[in-house]
This record gives sequence, structure tokens and C-alpha cells, in this order.
Amino acid sequence: MSASASHHAVGASAATPASVPSRRRWLRNGTVALAAACGFVSLSSYAADTVKIGLVTALSGQSARAGEALTRGMTIAIDEINASGGVLGGRKLELVRRDDEGNPAKGVLAARELIYKDKVAVLFGGLDTPVSMAIVPIANQEKVPFMGPWAAGTPITHNGANPNYVFRVSAVDEIVDGAMVNYAQQTFGAKKLGLILVNNPWGESNEKGIVAALAAKGMKPAAIEKFEATDVDVTPQLGRLKAAGADTLLMVGNVGPSAQVVKSLDRMGWKVPIVSHWGPAGGRFTELAGPNAKTVHFVQTYSFFGATTPVSQRVVAALKAKYPDIKGPDDITPAVGVANAYDAMRLTALAIDRAGSTNGDAIRTGFYKIDRYEGLIKTYVKPFSEQQHDALSAHDYVWAQFIDNRIVPVSPTGAKVAAK
Repeated sequence: MSASASHHAVGASAATPASVPSRRRWLRNGTVALAAACGFVSLSSYAADTVKIGLVTALSGQSARAGEALTRGMTIAIDEINASGGVLGGRKLELVRRDDEGNPAKGVLAARELIYKDKVAVLFGGLDTPVSMAIVPIANQEKVPFMGPWAAGTPITHNGANPNYVFRVSAVDEIVDGAMVNYAQQTFGAKKLGLILVNNPWGESNEKGIVAALAAKGMKPAAIEKFEATDVDVTPQLGRLKAAGADTLLMVGNVGPSAQVVKSLDRMGWKVPIVSHWGPAGGRFTELAGPNAKTVHFVQTYSFFGATTPVSQRVVAALKAKYPDIKGPDDITPAVGVANAYDAMRLTALAIDRAGSTNGDAIRTGFYKIDRYEGLIKTYVKPFSEQQHDALSAHDYVWAQFIDNRIVPVSPTGAKVAAK
């Protein structure tokens, strides 16, 4: 029997006027006996309640691997936090997940259920910008902090709300877009950039950012082409980009459609460098794209390869201990899902402690009170403010490619292969 159920049962029983004072004394003085009789764990039942953290993400379909990466990053962080005493003086964190299947309508239903039924203190989500954009108004309306560990659409955090309850530890399109242009020029000597973008709000966000980044350099795209998420052949669009003289392609799309771009290029026999947003990292890209998956260079916020830190050593050890399929850095994929979610969860726990409660507005201001946190991706110093809800900048990006089925930082050799 729960504390609330027990209280309801006592309050619902019939009472005579003479019995009321004695009941009050019993309720005041007999708590210990009642707790023992009902098997209560603690006198302060409310302090013992878990603080629920919701996650809305793709747990099935082509991007399920990325959804699992977010889950694992959050879980390792929650395990650490709970082992060190939890939050708010001893309350444990509890992760509650819902599958959005990459569908905005399902994402909204999942978010509503987590907010209204599960009473989550903070909502995390998700992989897809259209899903996140659909959830943003709900989070702001219901005053529930919404933390983004993946979706990069600029308007997710730049949503115009005041106060704004949406935060992010992830890439941001308008910053990635400038980085993609710079990388294409520096790595491949690109002079005429062709854009191949998914036809949805994420594609629109990046089209705006890339065009602006090119304009700042006095340039324009060679051509802009769109594809649908369900397209299985994009040779017509690629043919137009080739005819426009594109010498490098900037690509924005999730796993499936990005793989179709690579396969369509194979059919055409057109070997052109591809600089991509991080969509290909979200799932079975090498399986779907074939051998030329390795020619795609894409942005990441973190890699488990290279120099280690005490935090990365601890996280890798915890992942290996908890998940039998992880033997080393090769198996932590996509790394950005794990790393972004881990740091986002640790920062969220700090915000809850700074808030001193699970009140949504207090947690929102709690994010602004974080002074310093030594994270996995970097050491965060005042990562959030009223004006800045994105914790990562262009300085936190790395470029990667698939070698076999592993996401590894691009080597000079890899750049040469992609350029051929």
C-alpha cells in the first residue's frame, strides 16, 4: 500500500465527533507504528520518492540504435548520481522511456503521457527535429524543462518563448552549417557546393543556415535539391546537382535517406565528396549505404577514440560493466548519443539540486546557476544563461567517418579516399 493510498483509506473511514481528536493525535503521534505496520521504508515518504526523468526518442526503426545510445548515456549518468546519493538530499532518479518511432504525432502523445501521467520533472528528447519541434510548445506551456541530447534544429532552443524551458547539449544547425562549409573548403577545396537536404523542418533549418554561411563568404549554392525521407532513388536530384557543377555535396538527412544518396551516387558513377550533418551516425548506415558509406564525412560532438580523461575512462568502464556488447570504444555507437545524453543528464541533476525542488520553473533557473561541471565532452563553465540555452559550440565538434561499422575521427588518409 502506498502512502497516498493509506492516507486516503484513513480519511475515508467514518468518524464521530468524539473520535476526531483521538484520530488527530493518532495521525500525529502514531506515524512510526503505522509505518512499521504497513511496511513503509521511510518516515519521510515524499523525500524517498524517485524523481522521474522522461525520454521520448526513437526506440524502434532505422534510428533505434541512436535511441538506445541516448538511453545508455542517461542510464550510466543516473547510476552514478544515484550511487552518490541522488538529488535533493537523497531522492533517486528514475528513467521513464517512450518510443516516438520518429513520428511527431506519436512524440507529442508520448510527451503528454510523461508529463501528465508519469509526472516527470524533466523531459528529454529526441532524435528528430520535427518531433522535438512538436514537443517544444507543450514543454513551454506546461513549464516542464525539455532537454535535447540529439536533435539539432536551431528553432528547438531558439523558439521565441519567454520564459524558455528548452535546453540542449547537442549540435546546433546554424553552427554545424558554418562548420560544414568550412570543412568542405578546407578538406576538399570546394568551390561550388551543392545542397541535398531532407524535405522537412530539419532540412529547412539547415538550408537557411548553409545559405547564410555561404552568403557570409560571398558565395551561393551551386544548386539546392530536396528528397523525401521515404525516397529510394535520388538520382534525378543528384543529376541536377552534377549538371550545376557541384564539386562537393553538403548533405542533411537521417540514416535511410542518406544511405540512398550514397547508393544513387554509386548508380550514377559520380564520385563526389560528401560533407554531412550527423544523420548517418544514427543507425544502420553502413549496412544500408554499402561500401561507399566510408566516403561520407559527418560532424560529431564527441569521439571515444584518442586521448582519454578520467571522466571518459570512468564512463567507458561503466558501459562495459553494464552492457555485455560493449568491449571497447568501437562498440559505443553512435558515440554522440551516449556522450550528449550523459553530460545532459549530469547537468540536469545539477540544475535540480540548484533548484532545491522538482518545480519546473525552479529547475529552469537552476540550469542558469550551474557554475562548472567537468563533463565527458568538455568542462562546462556557466553553460546556460537566459540568453544561451545551448551548452555546446563549434569548438566542440569533431569530424568522423565510418571505417567498417565503426565511427572514427577522420584521418588524412580518409580525407584523400573521399576526395577521389
